[in-house]
Amino acid sequence: MVQFRSFSRSKKFFEMFGEAARNVHQGAKALEQMLHDFRGSADQWRAVEEYEHEGDKITHRIIQTLHRSGMTPGDREDIHKLAATLDDVLDLIEGAAFRMAMYKVERPTPEALRLAAIIVHCTEQIVLGVSGLPDAARIQPPCIEINRLENEADEISRAAIAALFTGNVAPLDVIKWKEIYETMETATDRGEDVANLLEQIVLKRS
Repeated sequence: MVQFRSFSRSKKFFEMFGEAARNVHQGAKALEQMLHDFRGSADQWRAVEEYEHEGDKITHRIIQTLHRSGMTPGDREDIHKLAATLDDVLDLIEGAAFRMAMYKVERPTPEALRLAAIIVHCTEQIVLGVSGLPDAARIQPPCIEINRLENEADEISRAAIAALFTGNVAPLDVIKWKEIYETMETATDRGEDVANLLEQIVLKRS
């Protein structure tokens, strides 16, 4: 097991990161549920937004705890980056849900459903990666899977956007769905950033 100096002695940070990661995953599942039971109503978006608000609270607690800690500069930077990037993932998940409600799309596309499923799987792997943070051997498998999922989401998003411009799609729908697809794909980009941070934290202390 990797020794994390002062980082490893602060179990409270591992616990808060675990809480943040699980909340991100719940937000992703709420987005997927919204798409499967799509009614186009604001209350469905609000269900996702609640997780985003909870994520902000968790991030605030992490930063507050960090300011009161005696962490080394390197450890403080790692904690801050990881907290912020987890928050970014959830912001984008909520952003996708908000756009669907705001733009009043009629129904989710098959591509949006596929992207939502990938986001759920990606955030599930984030939970596994964060929970394995003290142990380098437990981090690598979920990080590899997150990278694969990001590549898959990228391919789906590119193909979906290309189809918007080659099919018989109304101009306003092109604008709406292009932004929604890009927001969902960027959520997996930030998920990959989380994976990269986890690997960097381990490598710096190995």
